Amino acid sequence: MNIDDLVAAAFAIRERSYSPYSGYTVGAAVLADDNSVWTGCNVENISYGLSICAERVAITKMVSEGPRRVAAIAIATKDGGTPCGMCLQTLAEFGDSALTVVVQSESGARSSYALSELLPHSFTSKEVRGA
Repeated sequence: MNIDDLVAAAFAIRERSYSPYSGYTVGAAVLADDNSVWTGCNVENISYGLSICAERVAITKMVSEGPRRVAAIAIATKDGGTPCGMCLQTLAEFGDSALTVVVQSESGARSSYALSELLPHSFTSKEVRGA
């Protein structure tokens, strides 16, 4: 799957976003290292802390079905907003620092980052395991 297809999948799932409180719809498409694609949209709750971001929905779906490594992720938003800290840390758990993070806005503006650019000091299992 190429990046354009991954971005298209992110925009398609964005249509299913449940965001009645913020009105900010987000879609994400994760490419796993086995070439499977997993999508997710943000799902809000009136108790904001119970909301879940599109990126974590997609990763949770991936992990629950077997794959454990993220090769790339595309995120579709209104204005090209990048993932939040929780999502970046989740990406660090299931990907490496060179993981490609592509964000595209409704206007077509696209940015591409290595995960390490967005989260330069991630907390990884190396710190926990002492490796």
